[in-house]
Amino acid sequence: MRLLVHDALLIPVADTGPDWFLGWFLVGDDGRIAAMGPGAPEASLLVSGVPVLDAGGAMVAPGFVSAHSHLFTSGMRGISPGSTLYPWVLSMVEVMDKCSPDDLYWSTLHGALDFLANGVTSAYNFTRSRVTWRYDPVTASPALGRVAPVEFVTRQFDAVADAGLRVVNAVRLDDEAGPEHEVLGVFGDLVRESALRTPADQHLGASVMGAVQWASAPRSAALEVAVMREHGITNQAHFVETAQGIETQREKFDWYRSAGALGPDFLFGHFVHPTDVMVDVAASTGCGVVWQATSNGRLGSGFADVVRLRDAGIRVGLGLDDQSCTDISDPWGNMRIGLYTTRALHTDASVLMPADVLRMHTLGAAEVLGVQDRIGSLEVGKLADFVVVDHRSPDTGPVWDVPATYVMACGLRNLAQVYVGGVLVSEHGRSTSPLASAAPGELRSRITAAAQQWGVELPLASLEGAS
Repeated sequence: MRLLVHDALLIPVADTGPDWFLGWFLVGDDGRIAAMGPGAPEASLLVSGVPVLDAGGAMVAPGFVSAHSHLFTSGMRGISPGSTLYPWVLSMVEVMDKCSPDDLYWSTLHGALDFLANGVTSAYNFTRSRVTWRYDPVTASPALGRVAPVEFVTRQFDAVADAGLRVVNAVRLDDEAGPEHEVLGVFGDLVRESALRTPADQHLGASVMGAVQWASAPRSAALEVAVMREHGITNQAHFVETAQGIETQREKFDWYRSAGALGPDFLFGHFVHPTDVMVDVAASTGCGVVWQATSNGRLGSGFADVVRLRDAGIRVGLGLDDQSCTDISDPWGNMRIGLYTTRALHTDASVLMPADVLRMHTLGAAEVLGVQDRIGSLEVGKLADFVVVDHRSPDTGPVWDVPATYVMACGLRNLAQVYVGGVLVSEHGRSTSPLASAAPGELRSRITAAAQQWGVELPLASLEGAS
């Protein structure tokens, strides 16, 4: 056995059993929960030689799942602080267009280690596409820019694997960037590389980064469906994310619908401004929605009414989105922003409860990704990914309601330890990875150099030794 956890205030986030209990669990050599129960474990376990984690009455809950993330953006927090979605994206594109595959490796590694240090143990990660699209002011349409080598994407796979984060690697098809047979061949190669470059217990699958919102013809939707079926993978599309150009975005919903894309393996990322028809169709076909409460607010994108979606029967998971538009990868902050703004929208303090948003950021996120059999809750047979959160350090006072204290009163300051598969990966915000010491310096020097090529001097670069 790998680890015995005891004297824990367990919050399993399971659909059966109590919401919380004082108890223990045992992690097997395969990194899965082998046994668990209330009270104290058998005395023989405590003296069996199995490594022991005495939680000392601290809260122990599943590691967070971010069902929508862009880990390569970790070096661009605070960028374009007053911009809405599209100008903000263009700022990132300018920086990324100056980066090499190894620059993307360190940016992604820094982002993945940041997730783990903040209690996020699994992520759906949109890799940065190797193709750069630019806006042509003459034709008022996207124009093809640089096409980087395939390593631009595969080095991002390597980074997440090296960090130890569990991941779904999402790849954009970029079907308008070259001959169709060539584009499909590269996509298939990347799907295979995703599995080859990621340890099996970390690899939660590959996926299509749905890009019909930016496509010029319905053929793009049909090709995305073709690769979904050929490779047996899911698709998550950024859709009706912002109020800008909303009618154009809504018109392209029917491209997916006509192509037969919509179903349980299709997710809408954001879904901030859907029509009633879009909500009804998404619900009836079994699509999921991934909610980014923090980034939607940061970018002024609007507010996703998840109560409306939930009541329609749509599965909803939470994601942390970019580090460049959440700025702090804080799952507690993400839950609270979503919880409180939803209550304000409905002028009803009971319309969404702490246990609801906790589930959305753990088991609910795992469900929309189709990996709820492996992650998202603390149950026998599932991977032992968990966080130790001490509500007494700093002290939050008496516990009136366990889920409420965990969601509303705790945060990164209370996060003591993070485990993946029963192995410690972070303690008090500091990664145990041997790469953690090199990542900050590599990130600063590489992103600073890319910014300088863009024509921007970062104000503190010389003070940080990165110029």
